[in-house]
Amino acid sequence: MDEPAPDLLPLGPAPRPADGADLAARIRTALADELGGRAAGLDQASVTAVLDGADVASVDLDLSGVVVSVDGAAGQAGPAGGAGPAGPGSREKADATKRWNPEIVRREPATLRRVRVDAHPLVAVDLPVDVTAELEGLRFDWVEGSDGRVGVQPVEPTEAHPVSGHARIAVDKAGLVATARGLLTVVLLQQGVTLTGLDVDLVSRGPRAAALRVDAAIKKGMFLSARVQATASVSVDDDMVLAVRDVQLASGNPLVAALLGTVKGRVEAATSRDLDLAERLPDGVRLADVRLEVGRELVVSARLA
Repeated sequence: MDEPAPDLLPLGPAPRPADGADLAARIRTALADELGGRAAGLDQASVTAVLDGADVASVDLDLSGVVVSVDGAAGQAGPAGGAGPAGPGSREKADATKRWNPEIVRREPATLRRVRVDAHPLVAVDLPVDVTAELEGLRFDWVEGSDGRVGVQPVEPTEAHPVSGHARIAVDKAGLVATARGLLTVVLLQQGVTLTGLDVDLVSRGPRAAALRVDAAIKKGMFLSARVQATASVSVDDDMVLAVRDVQLASGNPLVAALLGTVKGRVEAATSRDLDLAERLPDGVRLADVRLEVGRELVVSARLA
């Protein structure tokens, strides 16, 4: 079996950046190459970096105003100062970034002591998302390839070299429902079903728990129309285990109710398996806390020990 390609990020011609301004410019170029035509406004993003020998003392990225799309449309119709039309060149650059896998001729260990990402907001799939995230103690290697380029290769954290930090993501609840409605409309249309109405209610049940209720109206052809109701509860316990409980699917239409009954077993099987969030993380990354706040905004925050 072939070994997986190393997770390398190219940062332009060797040697490695000599100062913070050079590194910041290379990071901006790498972001543009990686996202290709899927992002607009990257030229307005703020990137600052401070070097301390081989180590990177800090990197600060402010992506406020950047618009990200899943299909490249952001580059075609972004805000003023956006990335402009997406073309083959953008896609080729992104592909080249992902494919970079040279013979490594030189390696130098280093640490990114602190990286902070802010976006107030970042627009993803038409949804404004407010992001604040900060991590400390990220180890990596500077690598030089046989092709004359330099890049970085992350080194996984360990118990001896842990990573700490925190993150906060907030979205407007009404905007989230509108985005969900748009995505669900597209998915259902592919099955010949029209979504004629959608009401989603998410209610906080504590700092790590919420109750979800969905009421959807659907139509198929000229004769079948129905309402479908779904409820569930979501919680994260003190051991950072995510559980989905009390999943119910119902409809007042007997035919639709019968169809829902055929998938009930699969839904129950999928939701009966709890997800240990801490167990999914590598050694050296310990999830200390997760919080969920529900009001006009849906806010998810996490803290690493």
